[in-house]
Amino acid sequence: PDYMVPALFVHLEAMPLSPNGKLDRKALPAPGQDALLTRPYEAPQGETEALLARLWSELLGVEQVGRHDNFFELGGHSLLAVSLTARLRQEGIEADVRALFEQPTLAGYAAITENMEITL
Repeated sequence: PDYMVPALFVHLEAMPLSPNGKLDRKALPAPGQDALLTRPYEAPQGETEALLARLWSELLGVEQVGRHDNFFELGGHSLLAVSLTARLRQEGIEADVRALFEQPTLAGYAAITENMEITL
């Protein structure tokens, strides 16, 4: 499943070992920005995408959110997803947390959210 695929990779020549020969987790390097998969920025299109981009930016503390950015790769988690849903409902938009897990990109989630409004 997609949620089990690592978002970051760090190449190591060898795994750091403790004196006992076990993996020394504390000695593993933290992934840097170069480990992130980068996508070219594409500005949000339409009112729904613009609103979502603004809310994601506020909730996740990032400056810029593009159409193909992934909520969870930007630092989102289930509690923030619930907060996002509540904020969208305050804006008068019907939203579903499960849909964000199914379509975690800005464009994908906006499309599902727009379809929810039409079917209600």
